[in-house]
Amino acid sequence: MERAPTRVVPWWAVALPIVAVDFVTKMLAVQHLQPMHVPHPVLGDVLRFTLAYNPGAAFGMHVGELSRWIFLGLTLVILGVLWRMHESTMPQERGLRLALATVMGGAIGNLIDRVRSERGVVDFIDVGIGATRFWTFNVADVAVSCGAVLLVALLWKKDEALETAGERS
Repeated sequence: MERAPTRVVPWWAVALPIVAVDFVTKMLAVQHLQPMHVPHPVLGDVLRFTLAYNPGAAFGMHVGELSRWIFLGLTLVILGVLWRMHESTMPQERGLRLALATVMGGAIGNLIDRVRSERGVVDFIDVGIGATRFWTFNVADVAVSCGAVLLVALLWKKDEALETAGERS
């Protein structure tokens, strides 16, 4: 009996909704969370929306005046690597394809901010308790983080499966 071909969800069907939700939430944050750095409680002190701009990279990494351009270029290189990985992934490896598309969607979301504004990436999700706060982040950051964790887990699992198969032969 012949097996039905594996349906492949195109990368953009995952990435574009992430980019769209990220873009809309950032626009709403800029419109409604003025002035900057003033917390707006959502779930008490645990979840607040606080408008901030990050001219650097993840977790506030900054490399001086050229941060915008350095991280813009780095993002383009990373997107190229992710694209090549995506294109070399087999259609039946849906999880890997999903993880790669999720990371790409988040990276594109933050890339748009870097291109649009000298101020940097719009961040607004503020989580913590009292003075103990996590870094302020956005929807794109969530997508990059979740996609990266999934990608690492799946690649680790794939590597273990290849090692096990190698031991059997």
